[in-house]
Amino acid sequence: MDDHRIGRAPDYTNAALIMLGVNLTWVFVLIWAIWGMPASLLLAMALNHGITRLAKRVR
Repeated sequence: MDDHRIGRAPDYTNAALIMLGVNLTWVFVLIWAIWGMPASLLLAMALNHGITRLAKRVR
């Protein structure tokens, strides 16, 4: 058992980003189906504003 070396962890960044896009898409479609396009656009604007503020804060 002492000969067992710990390897590198796999990089799941691409898979995580793809699933983020898939989940974001179905959430937008669900909100659009329940409350309509204006609610979906408001959520998109809120997310965009939050991401922009976060990007300025991180710099």
